[in-house]
Amino acid sequence: MSCNNCNTCNVSEKRGCGTSSTFDWLYQIESPSNENKNLVEVQFKGDRKGFYVNLEQERLSTGDFVVVQAEKRGHDIGKITMKGELVALQIKRKNRDIKKEPLKKVYRKATKRDVEKWEATINRESEILTKAKKIITVLDLEMKLSDVEMQGDATKATFYYTAERRVDFRPLIKEYSKEFKIRVEMRQIGIRQEAAKIGGIGSCGRELCCSTWMTSFPAVSTNSVRYQQLAINPQKISGQCGRLKCCLNFELDSYVDALSEFPNTKVRLKTKKGEGKLLKLDVFRKKMFYFYPKQPGEMIALNVKDVNKIIRLNNKGVLPEKLEEYEDTNRDKGREHKVGLEADKIDRFDKKNRHKKR
Repeated sequence: MSCNNCNTCNVSEKRGCGTSSTFDWLYQIESPSNENKNLVEVQFKGDRKGFYVNLEQERLSTGDFVVVQAEKRGHDIGKITMKGELVALQIKRKNRDIKKEPLKKVYRKATKRDVEKWEATINRESEILTKAKKIITVLDLEMKLSDVEMQGDATKATFYYTAERRVDFRPLIKEYSKEFKIRVEMRQIGIRQEAAKIGGIGSCGRELCCSTWMTSFPAVSTNSVRYQQLAINPQKISGQCGRLKCCLNFELDSYVDALSEFPNTKVRLKTKKGEGKLLKLDVFRKKMFYFYPKQPGEMIALNVKDVNKIIRLNNKGVLPEKLEEYEDTNRDKGREHKVGLEADKIDRFDKKNRHKKR
């Protein structure tokens, strides 16, 4: 759903209200019960979201900017990303206990005056962030300030920072309160959350997953790299956060299922010609490439079924003549297919270089 308020489109672009949003695929379908119809999910700067209840029962739509109750004092402004039954499912998925922590209220739909005040508050964020970093440098604190988020009523600012050790920022809060004349909250985040807030372009050429659609960051281990037969090169397998790329987990299950048919890669194939040593794997084509240590230049492609067959023969004490008997001869099939496609081109009989000078 697009934003219904044309006056707030520029605010959405400045604030990054569209990142990590969830598509409400039930927005055209009426809820079977009226129990959760007043529940809404509101998104603020970046990937910060909150669940609220519309007690006033105002007519709200996905994409509307609303004034909501702040965490402690005052009010905040955000954009509705979901409402109704899907919000109840999200609350259940995140194990939110509504009885112990009651949902805060939606005051009203944001007016033009609310949006203008909010836009003026947002314009202060870059200036405040620059000054705040200078104050940290003067106080010589071992911490890195990543971002600042102003509350909708311009009475509070939340500073997001990363630090390897515990930091005593009490004098820092005093300086911030004195300089900016607002309430200050310091919130420590992880390295991955910092990359999500800053954003950027990944090695794939697309915007970072953590800053566009990912809302949680599962652990990534080096086993994900080994299963996918990738070289353990820190420069290639690390993201902009300096940790292992989250996308290493995306195809891991497919690799684990495919590798279940492969034998132990340390086992050598014994033949009368000599022992075959594994060179590399082609996981999804189910091929294993071997070579003789005495003839390292010759690579022999074997199917996984044939490799398991040779291992069973070796366990029984039987030695095949040579690995070439089981070689897979279809390894150039893709190249032949490509040549066939080139032969069917329409312009294959056209004369080339017709305008070449004599």
